[in-house]
Amino acid sequence: MPNKLLIISALALLFSLCISAQDKKSIEKELPPEVVVDTIVQMPDEFNPLSPAQAAFYSAVLPGLGQAYNKKYWKIPLVYIGLGTGVYFYINNNKEYNRYRDAYKSRLAGFANDEFYYDSEGNYLETPRVTTEGLERGQKFYRKNKEISLFVILGIYALNIIDANVDAHLMQYNIDENLSLAPHYEFNEINATNNLGLTFNFKF
Repeated sequence: MPNKLLIISALALLFSLCISAQDKKSIEKELPPEVVVDTIVQMPDEFNPLSPAQAAFYSAVLPGLGQAYNKKYWKIPLVYIGLGTGVYFYINNNKEYNRYRDAYKSRLAGFANDEFYYDSEGNYLETPRVTTEGLERGQKFYRKNKEISLFVILGIYALNIIDANVDAHLMQYNIDENLSLAPHYEFNEINATNNLGLTFNFKF
């Protein structure tokens, strides 16, 4: 009898150990493998609040220098083409204005030997090619064009400064996948219609 009890106790102990081992193995099988996510967070460039002011200052000192500071080198030729065009028309209109003004002053002084009394071959004309009234209109016309050319030069110079300032502001905006605006399309299975819209994503 004691042997039977001992055998039964030993079998019960072995049975419980087998059950616990199987439970441990089943738990180990159910556990998923360890997942390691390797992420690299790219920090944005340091924000420089003085950068727009510096770019504007450089463009004010020397047109195009602010664009070079912003690394927008392709804009530099555009700045100088615009300024050069304005300067060219200003010089040309100023030259023509001085021609008409000098001839007009000569007529008022009683002389009849200004350049408009001669033809292209240098022959003296009894009647001038441009009348005194024409000289007055010519002065007004070229003076107006000269002022417009000056305004164009100043305007392009100001735009050069504004462009450098705005570019420096925009270059410091954080534009990445964490902030996006994209078109959205979805098929509605309930009423069989298409839904269109915009999806705005912002991730912290």
